[in-house]
Amino acid sequence: MRVCLCVVQELCQCRPSDGNCSCCKECMLCLGNLWEECCDCVGMCNPKNYSDSPATSKSTVEELHRPIPSLFRALTEGDSPINMMVVSFPVAEELSHHENLVSFLESLDNQHQNVSVPGNSIHASYDSQENMCTVVYFDDCVSIRQCKLYCEAMGGSKYRWFHNACCQCIGPECLDYGSKAVKCMNCLF
Repeated sequence: MRVCLCVVQELCQCRPSDGNCSCCKECMLCLGNLWEECCDCVGMCNPKNYSDSPATSKSTVEELHRPIPSLFRALTEGDSPINMMVVSFPVAEELSHHENLVSFLESLDNQHQNVSVPGNSIHASYDSQENMCTVVYFDDCVSIRQCKLYCEAMGGSKYRWFHNACCQCIGPECLDYGSKAVKCMNCLF
């Protein structure tokens, strides 16, 4: 609806690709939070190549500066709150892709390449089933900014925002960046 309004008001009529960006700011302001999703629809940015790889295979991760582990645990124990899903899995499972990377780097190191290999000692102590990584998925799609704010408000240690707008808050027991699987109920594609 908003995209139509911006087009009808002729706020997105200039062509940046032709060197005319006289309306770019007005168009961006009109589209608001739909800018990233719709700028190519109105000819304001390069068309997205949707065949490259699905948005669910790409994500942005960030560590949060002031996690509150006790708050995160309190909010994720027991019944799941409305509009979110709590998932726990062994830390060893979370680290499995990291272990593959370490093995690859070690093989390069053995071939006398100049590669620094992270120590494996930390992983040896996390092989037991007792150490679980807990993450929270929000049911609905959210912006990356909302994802960060929600995860900070929950006391999360990190967050992963999938490029399909699925948000995952990562708990303090997780050593890496949670799961690479998209599990937001209303935001799967």
